[in-house]
Amino acid sequence: MAMIERSSSFMKLENSTPVPSGKDPASREKTMAYQILRAHEKQHKNDGLMRIGFDAMISHDITYVGIIQTARASGMTQFPIPYALTNCHNSLCAVGGTINEDDHAFGLSAARRYGGIYVPANQAVIHQFAREKLAGCGKMILGSDSHTRYGCYGTMAVGEGGGELAKQLLHNTWDIEEPEVVLVWLDGKVPHGIGPHDVAIALVGETFPDGFVKNRILEFAGPGVRNLSMDFRIGIDVMTTETSCLSSIWITDDTVKDYYDTIGRPEDFCVLSPQEGAGYDSMVTIHLDEMESMIALPFHPSKAYTIHELQKDPEGIFREIQEECNASLNGKVTMDLLRCIGQDGKILCDQGIIAGCAGGMYENISEAADILRGKSIGNGYFDLSVYPSSTPINLAVMKDGIAADLTLAGAVMKPCFCGPCFGAGDTPANNALSIRHTTRNFANREGSKPGSGQISAVALMDARSIAATAANGGILTAATDVEYEITPRQYEYDDTVYQKRCYFGFGNPLPDEELRLGPNIRDWPKMPKPKEDLLVRLCAVIHDEVTTTDELIPSGETSSYRSNPIALSEFALSRRVPDYVERSKAVRGLEETLEKGTVPEEAAAVLQAFEADPGKVTIGSCVFSHKPGDGSAREQAASCQKVLGGFANICYEYATKRYRSNCLNWGIVPFTMDKDASFPYQAGDWVYIPGVISGILAGQEEFSAKVLSSDGTVRDLRLYVKGLSEEEKHIVTEGCLMNYYAAAAASSDNK
Repeated sequence: MAMIERSSSFMKLENSTPVPSGKDPASREKTMAYQILRAHEKQHKNDGLMRIGFDAMISHDITYVGIIQTARASGMTQFPIPYALTNCHNSLCAVGGTINEDDHAFGLSAARRYGGIYVPANQAVIHQFAREKLAGCGKMILGSDSHTRYGCYGTMAVGEGGGELAKQLLHNTWDIEEPEVVLVWLDGKVPHGIGPHDVAIALVGETFPDGFVKNRILEFAGPGVRNLSMDFRIGIDVMTTETSCLSSIWITDDTVKDYYDTIGRPEDFCVLSPQEGAGYDSMVTIHLDEMESMIALPFHPSKAYTIHELQKDPEGIFREIQEECNASLNGKVTMDLLRCIGQDGKILCDQGIIAGCAGGMYENISEAADILRGKSIGNGYFDLSVYPSSTPINLAVMKDGIAADLTLAGAVMKPCFCGPCFGAGDTPANNALSIRHTTRNFANREGSKPGSGQISAVALMDARSIAATAANGGILTAATDVEYEITPRQYEYDDTVYQKRCYFGFGNPLPDEELRLGPNIRDWPKMPKPKEDLLVRLCAVIHDEVTTTDELIPSGETSSYRSNPIALSEFALSRRVPDYVERSKAVRGLEETLEKGTVPEEAAAVLQAFEADPGKVTIGSCVFSHKPGDGSAREQAASCQKVLGGFANICYEYATKRYRSNCLNWGIVPFTMDKDASFPYQAGDWVYIPGVISGILAGQEEFSAKVLSSDGTVRDLRLYVKGLSEEEKHIVTEGCLMNYYAAAAASSDNK
């Protein structure tokens, strides 16, 4: 029997058992997902769109400044729903002088002025604070981080770009097409040594590569759920982001009730379950008793293998992965995974990390300590760092002796911080292999710089196998292969530090409070409104299978510049297409000259080749890639393109809804192409799309474009802009979300 099985059949629950059935979309209304979505619809128009209002929102310190700046520029006077501003990404404050702490001061002043919640640095990672303070059964939460997933707490949560949060602050809605729902059926009980990351990696490996659950909602049910603790459930749930699903929801039971009792919020519990006859578009079955210790190899969580598979053929598997990785690095630097194989054929790891919203949970840390108690990680190259995900968890592992056991074994206990997950802390040595219980292992996300000749490899593993490897001096070891006893412990939640240090100001705005604006905190530059026709130059052409947001705008030390749109834009695509910024600036210069009424000489011949009217044309830059936007929700992946003069993306499909939404909210037309169409064009070629603005506003979804190549050849190109809501049409044709709100305000003033 496979660990995970899939069925594309339409399924229904009959007598609490899933059975194949004829497709009946109306039965989706009986799922937990649709019960919650319908309860949060602000408007229902029977047009296939849902218009959702959320119960609460949460952001961290590389996103909240831009969101608040956008909303206040668009007329916001106070936060209409609880909005928590956490400080878990730039809390290291190691880059950029005062600018990280300036952002934190801005965050507290904004929470005071607009009536928000402020969580100081090192108090909690974003998602753990949401779990402890905002989640509730039947609620919906929107976060400006892609791993906003709280389904096992009975909360449907969504990670989106900052523009979508700004809309909520301005009393607008999150608009989606009615989503399909996938039943995730759990049965059995996990073997000793198996942790949540093992299950999560197996699930991602099975569902991500072919998009089986893309933009769908995962609904977890089945007899196996009751065998999982809350920490185990959230360890699976938080990783559903890596499947590319839209959101998640789980059945709730006494385990969930006990959790809400423990954290002092019993009123936020209620029983959630699908109704009899609930219908699902497809089904994934997870056989928990078949689970094995897993590892996800570079550069994606879906590169899933059992540890035993890797141990049997390390050279063959490493060579294959290494070739894929080096191909994606385009010869800038060479990864050497084979160096990790010792003379005895065993795999040698250089670093272990247990951290963040996935790894830093009490049970993960506790069981890692059980494995390492009385042992040593040794005095060789291997080192181990552990980051609890909140101060209540940190306090508990200290009180219960867990931190002491880990420290005595040679591990280093660190504060609540997301840094290792996105390259702002614990960057490994060049060509080192780091094993991590964190959420992602994309290229360069660990902090290396290929342009400087650096590369290292991150493999995802569960905390238990990381601890087993640490106890074995860094030799890769599955936790199922070591003997240890789990110490029975009862986690005691104590939020005293929150009460002393966090600012809880929802419902009590202080409008006279002055915003603290550090010298790096800049307003968004003015975004031009596009004219009727678009003339865009391809400034980056990427033929990788997937382009991540970490490539579109690198993470790590660049995070310090998130509050300065112009400074941050200098990093756009810097680790993937180093020439992109200068090319885009040059194109932006052409548009600025055209705006002054002069046709730039460089553009004149191009306009003539297309027989285009200069008075009707906007000149901008464009990025082509096969499937952009996998990864983070950060809006800067799109806003940096716009700051540099970007007006279009062209691709075969968007990896995530959130990246496409970011493009729309920043006035970048999200064109797609037929999946079987070739794209033989190069950076520097020009694409002319006449009638874009009136076409989009009229609901046109297919556009006839022309491409001018460097050899003077003009070819036809068919492009699509499908499925735009009425509001999205106006946002993108106004040039960005802020322009849209400004236009609405001007229209209101003129009435």
